[in-house]
Amino acid sequence: MSADDSALKYRALLQISEALIACRDREALILSLWDTLHPLMAFDYLVIMRVDMVRRCVMLKAVAGRGNIDAPHREEWPFEGSPVGIMLETGQPLYVPDISRENRFRPDLMEVYRRNNIQSGFWIALTTPRGVHGAMAFASCTVDAYTPEDREFMQHIGRQVAIATENAVAFEEINELRRHIEDEKVYLEEEIRSEYRFDEIVGSGPALRGVLQQIETAAPTDSSILIQGETGTGKELVARAIHRLSSRAHATFVKLNCAAIPAGLIESELLGHEKGAFTGAVSQRIGRFELANHGTLFLDEIGDLPLEMQPKLLRVLQDGQFERLGGTRTIHSDFRLVAATNRDLRSMVAEHQFRADLFYRVNVFPITLPALRERREDIPTLVRYFVQEFSTRMRKTIDAIPAEVMETLVNYSWPGNIRELRNIIERSVILTSGKRLTIPKDDLRESRSTAPTTVLTMDDAERRHILDALDASNWVVGGPSGAAAMLGMKRSTLQSRMQKLGILRRYVGSWGNIGAETSAH
Repeated sequence: MSADDSALKYRALLQISEALIACRDREALILSLWDTLHPLMAFDYLVIMRVDMVRRCVMLKAVAGRGNIDAPHREEWPFEGSPVGIMLETGQPLYVPDISRENRFRPDLMEVYRRNNIQSGFWIALTTPRGVHGAMAFASCTVDAYTPEDREFMQHIGRQVAIATENAVAFEEINELRRHIEDEKVYLEEEIRSEYRFDEIVGSGPALRGVLQQIETAAPTDSSILIQGETGTGKELVARAIHRLSSRAHATFVKLNCAAIPAGLIESELLGHEKGAFTGAVSQRIGRFELANHGTLFLDEIGDLPLEMQPKLLRVLQDGQFERLGGTRTIHSDFRLVAATNRDLRSMVAEHQFRADLFYRVNVFPITLPALRERREDIPTLVRYFVQEFSTRMRKTIDAIPAEVMETLVNYSWPGNIRELRNIIERSVILTSGKRLTIPKDDLRESRSTAPTTVLTMDDAERRHILDALDASNWVVGGPSGAAAMLGMKRSTLQSRMQKLGILRRYVGSWGNIGAETSAH
C-alpha cells in the first residue's frame, strides 16, 4: 500500500471517527460510511446486521449500495448456514473471495447473492467489551475484491462501528428514560385498561391479575362469593364483574348496603312488605330477594347485617323461600349471592357477632382485594384513567403528568384506597389550569398524618387469606378447584407459603370455626 493510500485511509478513519461520535441512527451511520469509504475501496454493498446470540439469529438493520438489494422478504435469518454463523463459530472475520464456489451457505442465501451479482464478501463481527451485538458485511460484484490490507482496514472500521452502534442503542435508551422521567404522558387508548377487559377494573399488576383470575374461575359457577378488602378497594366493581361473567348476566344485579340501612328497616328492604304490614306501609313493596330472582344479589358490608336478620337470610339462602312482611304467601326466588365486607368475619364469628353457619354459607369462594398500597404498580395506570375521565367531563385538556407528581402519588400510602385516589385526581383536575396536572400535595400530607394504622401484619393477612381459600376448597391444595388455583398461584408456591406461615393441618375449633393448626412464631 502506497504512502498516499495510507494517508487517505488514515484521514478516512478520522472522518469516520468524527461521524460516528455524532451518529445516533443506523441509517445515517451506514450512509456516512458509504460516502467516506466508497472512494477508497471497491465494494458495492455495505450491510449492518443485528445479532441475537440467545435466539441464534441475525436481523438486517441497514443497507447501502449501488442499487436496492434484492433481499428475501423476511426479518431474520438463523445462524446455521450463513456467513455470520460461520464467522461467530470460528471467532474470526470471514472472507469469501468467490461466493459461487462456496458450499457452506444455505441455498436461500446463495440465491440472494446470485440475484444481486455478489461475487465476494468480507464479514466482521461488531464486538465491544460487552460482547457481540452485530455484524457488518462488505460485498462486491467482483471476484476476490479485497486485498489483505483492505481487510485489515475494514477491521479497523468494524471496531469503530461496533462502538458507534452500541452508543446509538444506549442513546436511545437514555432518551426513552429521559422522556419517561420528564413527563408521564396521558393517553386515551384502551390499553390503559386491564388485559382482562373487566370494564372499570383498571390495572395489570400481579396482585390484581390474581384477583381477576379468581373472578374468571368463580363467576361461571353459581356459588356464593365473599369479597373481602379495605374500604375503597373496589368491591362493588368486582361484584358487578362477577355478575356480567355469570350465566345470570341477562337478569338483574340488585345491590343493598347493609351498613346504610337502619336496622329496623333492613328486613323490609330484603323481604318486602304488604300494604298495612306496619305503620307507614301504605302500599305493597317488593324486596331485594324478589327483585334479584334469576339474577345476582350483592350484599355490601354484610358484616353490619343485624344479628336478628342473619338467620332469616340463611333460610332464604338455603331453600330460596320467604314471605313478605305482613304476608302469608310463600315466595320463591332463585338468586346468586355475592357479599362484601371490610371487616374480619372470622373474628366476628369467634366473638359471637356473626353467625358461624351464615359465615360458612357466604364464604364458599372468598376473594380478597389488595389495598392500593399493595399494588403500587397499577397507580400510574389508575391516575391516567381518572385524569382522562375527569378532564373529559370538565372539558379540559390535560396531556401530561409531571414525574414528580406521579412519584408523589405512587409513594403515598392511600389509606382510602382507590376511592381516595379518585377523589384526589378529581380535585386535582379542577385545580389544574394548564395542560400539566397539578395535585394538592398538602391534602396528601394531611391525609397521611391521620391515616389509620394497620391492625394485621402482612403475614397475618396472608395467612388469613390462604386459610379462607383452603376452607373454600375443603383443603384441596392443587387441581382446577384447589386453593392454589383460587389464589392464582402454583401449587408448589402455595405449599411453600403455607410452610413459611406455619399452616400445618385443618382442625375444627370452638363455635364450629374451621381453622388451621399453626406452628409457633
